[in-house]
Amino acid sequence: MNNFSLILALLKKDILLETRQQYSFYGVLLYIASSTFVVYLTMGQPEDKVWNGLFWVLQLFICINAVAKSFLQENRGRMLYYYSLSSPLHFVLAKLLFNAILMLFMTLLSIGIFSLLLGNPTVRFMEFVLVSLLGGISLSMVFTFLAAIAAKAQQQAAMMAIMGFPIIIPQLLLLTKVSGAAFTSAIQNGWWQMVALLFVLDLLVLALAVILFPFLWKD
Repeated sequence: MNNFSLILALLKKDILLETRQQYSFYGVLLYIASSTFVVYLTMGQPEDKVWNGLFWVLQLFICINAVAKSFLQENRGRMLYYYSLSSPLHFVLAKLLFNAILMLFMTLLSIGIFSLLLGNPTVRFMEFVLVSLLGGISLSMVFTFLAAIAAKAQQQAAMMAIMGFPIIIPQLLLLTKVSGAAFTSAIQNGWWQMVALLFVLDLLVLALAVILFPFLWKD
């Protein structure tokens, strides 16, 4: 089996596990709908900046609930089995790819529910969707890697909070600023440079995962 086929096999395994454990998937969907509905009941249709900020806060907690569990649900016996089948590079790339796909779907669903209940104040909607998808991938990569580290600790939830929020706050601020340009018709100088910076940050997290995960794999 070549490298690409092995990554696809691991990806298919994660998809099958997710479809069989549907309570987890539907739990995240319920979280998205209920959180947005509560915001609608309390605030109605908020102004642009509030709408944008609420969207990214929701994306953060969606990512924690949907993506971060990918490593936390793997027990030691299953990890030993993976150790005998694949290399750390194949395993972590499959995890990153699966969580990115899952977060892309959750992001599109969040945009749809937000637009339905809270209105859609964006002026350049497609640019907002582009930034949202790129931001969803960024969040999924960061928390996938953090979940791999936290899975080695006994206090897994605490480790995720301690490590995750200081790292993710600057990224959230950047995402909020970049996506905020979609709420005005004025063209913001340096917007594409900030989008490129998000892409570079994704590549940096990917490189760190590829370099550092083999050390966790051996533990």
